[in-house]
This record gives sequence, structure tokens and C-alpha cells, in this order.
Amino acid sequence: MEEFHICPVTNYYKRILLPVTYSLVFLLGLALNGALLWCVCFRTRRWSSTVIYLTNLAVADLLYVLSLPPLIISNAMGDLWPFGNIICKGVRFFFFVNLHCSMMFLTCVSVHRFIGVCFPIAAVRLRTRKLAFFASVSVWILATAEIVPTLGFAHTGLINNMTVCFEMTSPSQFQMYFPYGLFLAIVGFLIPFLVVLTCYCSILKVLCCRGSNTRTAGMRNKSLCTLLVVCLLFVLCFVPYHIARTIYLFVRVYMPEDCYLLNIVMISYKMWKPVVSMNCCANPFLEDPTQPLWCEKDSKKKKKKKDD
Repeated sequence: MEEFHICPVTNYYKRILLPVTYSLVFLLGLALNGALLWCVCFRTRRWSSTVIYLTNLAVADLLYVLSLPPLIISNAMGDLWPFGNIICKGVRFFFFVNLHCSMMFLTCVSVHRFIGVCFPIAAVRLRTRKLAFFASVSVWILATAEIVPTLGFAHTGLINNMTVCFEMTSPSQFQMYFPYGLFLAIVGFLIPFLVVLTCYCSILKVLCCRGSNTRTAGMRNKSLCTLLVVCLLFVLCFVPYHIARTIYLFVRVYMPEDCYLLNIVMISYKMWKPVVSMNCCANPFLEDPTQPLWCEKDSKKKKKKKDD
């Protein structure tokens, strides 16, 4: 096992901030996404394309939170990793796969809604269950292919006589990891982010310009609020995290001897990690009010009673 002696880093915040926030994300994410999947399986009769996308998003979020317990224990122990090399690789792999899947499925949902609002005629042909299933399978394959190199980079090692699980890779491999890290930032975040931003800005423009009567004004306003919340959530959760991660990578590779700067960027990066994790707790609430998904059975019952 390799042993490294690197810059002393400030890690007191890890013993409190990361275990507490990760534990909160684990409990909320497990409950909310589990409840959403239960509703899909037992209360939704017709699986529309939107349901397929949001169900896959819930599965990705659920698998993401299930990778958190070993990280909670390790952070509470001051980064000590007692679980071995194989679990280290597995946890890092599933953590990043499901994080990227979550971003990609949010992108699929945004494109799906963009087509429905901006191109309603083409939506009849493009928003099909077959296409949604194909896109969902493609997302899982693409995200897995992107993160496969993590199995080679992530491993355990000794730092100051303590066994740790490197989140990205060991200090000796950062030069090799840097291009891969930039690739993940561009393909796994920047491109999906630009797609989501473009889609929702276009939708907002169409909804604001579209005339509405009193009957549909309330529904349109709810849709506008939902879209604004989605955009804000995506920006707050993902943008600072990926910016901080990229800066940390740059400093780690090109200025590794500047311990003061390395501590600053590392703390910034670690502080944003719980924020990006909070995304999986918010996704179950991002249903479009104009397209109710999870209570079709209840709505049909109500309609039948009304007719009677």
C-alpha cells in the first residue's frame, strides 16, 4: 500500500458537517424517493414517458443515498477507511455514477417538457414511452461508461500512517487524473447544465408570452414557479460544486506545494459536497403541475364519484 506525506489539511469540519449532512440526506432521500417509487408501482396505472424519466431519476437518487453510509462512518472517523480497497472503489464508483445519472435524467425531463411546451405538434411523435425507455437505458450506459475509470483511480492508501479511501485518486496520480476530471466536468455537468438552462428559459419565454384566461392562469403560474424552482435548484446544487471541484483539481495539480491555498480550495470543495447531495431529496417534488403523475388512480376515482 502506498504511503504519502502531504500538506497538513484542516479537516475538523469533516467530523461534524459531512456526517450530519450526509445522514440527513440519507434519511430524507431514502424516505422520499422510496415513497415516490412506491406510488409509481402501486398507484400509477399508465406509465407515461414523463413517469419513466422521473422513476429512473428516483432510482438514481435512491442508489446515490445508499452509497452514503460508508462515507458517513469514514468522515466521522476523520477520513479513516476501515472497509478495504474493494468497497472503497465500489462506493466511489456508485457515488459518481448515480450523481451523473441524476443530472442526466434532470436533463431528459427538461428536454421532454421543452418539446411538450414549445413544439406541441412534434411532441405527439417524440414524447413516446418507447423513446423514453431508450433514452433512460442510454443514460445508464453513458453514465456508467463515464465513471468506469474511477475504478482504476480510486483506491485506498496511507496518509500520515492512516488508511484512507482517495476520493479522486492518490497524489502521485493527479497529473494523470486531471484530464479525466476536466472531461467529467464538461461532459457530465457543463453540457447537461447548458441544455437544462436553454430548455427551461425557452419554456419560460413561451409560457410568459402565451395568453391565458382566468381558468388556465393558475395552472400556468404554478408551472412557471415549478420551472423557476428547478432552474434555481440545479444552479445552487450543481454549479458551485463543480466549480469548486475543478478549481481544487487545478490547484492540486499545478500548485500542490501551496498548502494555504490547497486548504482553502479543499474546504470550499468539501463544503459544497453536502449541497449537491441535497438535490436527491428535492427531486421527488419537481413534478410539473400541468401533468400530474403519481395519483392517476385517485384522480380517476374522484372523477367517477363526480359523474355519479
